[in-house]
Order: sequence, then structure tokens, then C-alpha cells
Amino acid sequence: MAHPFSFLYLLPELWRTLSAPPSTVGYPFAPLDLPAAFRGRVTIDPEKCRGCGLCVRDCPAFALELEREGRDRYRITYYPDRCAYCGQCEVSCNFGALSLQNDFVRGVPEKESLTTLLVDRGNGHCSEEP
Repeated sequence: MAHPFSFLYLLPELWRTLSAPPSTVGYPFAPLDLPAAFRGRVTIDPEKCRGCGLCVRDCPAFALELEREGRDRYRITYYPDRCAYCGQCEVSCNFGALSLQNDFVRGVPEKESLTTLLVDRGNGHCSEEP
């Protein structure tokens, strides 16, 4: 049978835990401070993108999709719900078009609203949507 006072060794730890300040962040009631090295939202400079597809090929989570309609006509779509934020797309891009920003991707009720068209080079122009 256990000694009736065997739980007393927990009292110092209990006191230390109760008297310590909170170890969590105050978000959403306070501003969210992200670390400088935080890898968040994937962005692209569409003028630098050549449509080579290296970023799409090397993405381990299949978060990027390249749709080709010809030699100079292509679209790159980004799916944040699949993204692992590993930065492999940024490393694979030989032209420096892709980068991961220090920005938090907020939650949404429908995952389809997260999908972003990064590059739409169809009629000789390119565009980036937020």
C-alpha cells in the first residue's frame, strides 16, 4: 500500500507552476509577433517567373500546380491548405521569383477560398492575385 503522504513530493512543482507567468501568447487578444525566420505565405514576382516548373516539380506537398497551354502560356496556382511551408519551392526557383514571406495564413471556412492564382501568363501579361 502506498504511503498516505507520497504525493507531497509534487507540492514544490505545483507551487512553481501556479506562481509562474503564462507561457502562451496573447493572440488573438494581442498582436501576433512572428519570429523573423517564420516561413509563411508564398509570394511570387510574376515578372521573374519563366514557367519552367522546377518549383512545382520539387514541391513535396503538391501545393503548386502548373497548367501549360503552350510555350508561353501558363498558370501557376498555389494551394496553401496543402503547403508544408518547407521553402523547397524558393530554393528550387533558379530565377528568384518565389519567396516565403513572414506572414500568417489565416483560417477560412471554405478551403477553396485559400487557393491563389500566382501567375496567369496567357495573353502576354502576367498578374498576381492576393
